[in-house]
Amino acid sequence: MASKILIIDDDADIVFLLKRFLTKNGYDVAIAQNGQQGIGLLETFAPDLVMTDFRLGDMTGEAILQKIKHSHPYVPVLIITGYSDIKTAVNVMKLGAVDYITKPLFPDEILLTIQQTLANRTSQPDLTAQPNNPTPLSAKVFGGQEHILGKGEESLLLFKQIDLVAPTNYSVIIYGESGSGKESIAQEIHLKSKRYTGPFVAMDCGAISKELAASELFGHEKGSFTGAINQKIGHFEMANGGTLFLDEVANLPYDTQVVLLRVVQERKLRRIGGNKEITVDVRIIVASNERLLESCKKGKFREDLYHRFNEFSIDVPALRNRKADIMNFAFFFLEKTNEELSKDVQGFSPEVEEVFLNYQWPGNLREMRNVIKRATLLAEGERIEVRVLPFEMLNHKRLLGFEAPPTTEVPNDTSLKSVASEAEYEKIMEVLRQVNFNKTKAAKLLGIDRKTLYNKMNNYHIS
Repeated sequence: MASKILIIDDDADIVFLLKRFLTKNGYDVAIAQNGQQGIGLLETFAPDLVMTDFRLGDMTGEAILQKIKHSHPYVPVLIITGYSDIKTAVNVMKLGAVDYITKPLFPDEILLTIQQTLANRTSQPDLTAQPNNPTPLSAKVFGGQEHILGKGEESLLLFKQIDLVAPTNYSVIIYGESGSGKESIAQEIHLKSKRYTGPFVAMDCGAISKELAASELFGHEKGSFTGAINQKIGHFEMANGGTLFLDEVANLPYDTQVVLLRVVQERKLRRIGGNKEITVDVRIIVASNERLLESCKKGKFREDLYHRFNEFSIDVPALRNRKADIMNFAFFFLEKTNEELSKDVQGFSPEVEEVFLNYQWPGNLREMRNVIKRATLLAEGERIEVRVLPFEMLNHKRLLGFEAPPTTEVPNDTSLKSVASEAEYEKIMEVLRQVNFNKTKAAKLLGIDRKTLYNKMNNYHIS
């Protein structure tokens, strides 16, 4: 049976092309051109995966993602976004999106991302999972070392901290921006601990609804609430004898934090609806992209739970602050992408390396992975050339207003013609930024057809 994909985007050209392409590749596709229509199709179409634009006319990316996760928490969501929205899109991922795809869209990249997402999709444990074979939402049990920590000065400091705390049984708080590799740090602590033969179980607290949080953590007995048709093993029991990693722990509901504190202190739990106390031996590592003490001051996180976790803390630097490791990470992701695509791209041109070293990487390692996946897909020779990098990445300073457009692009003289050209250039760039470089929308706002817009962009050397 064909997998069902729901596409939500207010750009008619994009939804039409995506539907035609995915249908040809064997998927059952439904489309919606606004958020409300998309929410309605969730019930009638029952998709296996949702692809939604980050900016919709009637709904923000955050709003539609929250609605999807509230009513269908087990349906994976891919965010479609322009490059200028990457930082915000990465932050939205903590609400439950599994990945993001940047515009312009490339068919092979989309197909690969969809295939990987559907292959990794977990089942709905509350309704169908068997007691002896639980597959809870957002739980990942790692069996191998598929990450890299780097070799620069900042990375060496991380290694020292990991080596120091790993042999102990301390709880650890890992701080870092979204996409900076906090889970890799947690896994490395586990692999270097005395518990390395036990399970490493990761739970994304931001991807689970308030109603399911306690069940995911502690499990439940059959019939304990509506929909609990089977017994469920929680993350704590799954991690018994090993390490439990709670990502974005500040997103846990406050009442669940109360129960969590008791379990952490006593190392005993009761499944929801159960009477039997179960002893667990679990090391806890938590992660957050905001300081938990600040969350305590806001009333979002329990202070007693914070002090219980705060036996040791590690700060993971953002990728832009790890210059010595940027190319190490780039080659790591290139190697992985070559394996996925069965390609043999050997490296990067000097111009690409310069761009990588000067770029701010708001999405950190997750953004780098996606950039290299796309660039490798487009690469025609043995090296990734600068022409296959996203336009917004090459012009990030200008787009953020830190750099004036080069004088070579617009004549810099005092003639009326040159003044008019410069004003036209600025207006085109302003509108393109406003619509996240959606050329159809930009042409409409500018009152010209797309062909005219393409010609003007070409004249001003706008990729």
